[in-house]
Amino acid sequence: MIDDSTEMLAVLRARLTDDPLWPFALALYAGPGIEAACLELQDAAGVDVCELLWRCWLLHHGAVPEGEAGLAEVHRWQGETTAVLRHLRRRLKAQASQHAGVARLRETLKQAELQAERETLARLETLALTRPLRPLAASDPTPLRLLSNALQLQKKAHLSTLNRLVARLDPP
Repeated sequence: MIDDSTEMLAVLRARLTDDPLWPFALALYAGPGIEAACLELQDAAGVDVCELLWRCWLLHHGAVPEGEAGLAEVHRWQGETTAVLRHLRRRLKAQASQHAGVARLRETLKQAELQAERETLARLETLALTRPLRPLAASDPTPLRLLSNALQLQKKAHLSTLNRLVARLDPP
């Protein structure tokens, strides 16, 4: 690595540290149409919303991950913890409307699921601060193409939904 690229990477990591992932993810997710787009991609295309928000955060800061180092462990956590909590919460939805105890349990599961997602985002943020990253280059594909490739999205409907989300990102 040449000195300029080392310095650029240090500046990039400093920007990421100054703008943590959790508040960025909350703000983006709360934007008009973003929650619906994320949930649509999650349910229809199997997208990990936390990974999607992480990749958006990196793009917002003009960065992309180099390789997939560390993502397997994050995916394992999501599958073994977050997805299990989500499944239980969703399964209890109908019963919660008829039983106060089930409604309380469902709310507890919802909070546990949110905490598991926060842990996922913390792990992803750590990856960004400790694993290889590179600044976006003029020759890189568009953010839509970068995200669709990373998340393995090809269907037109999924790309259209992803495009709604990308349109909400501030340029790097």
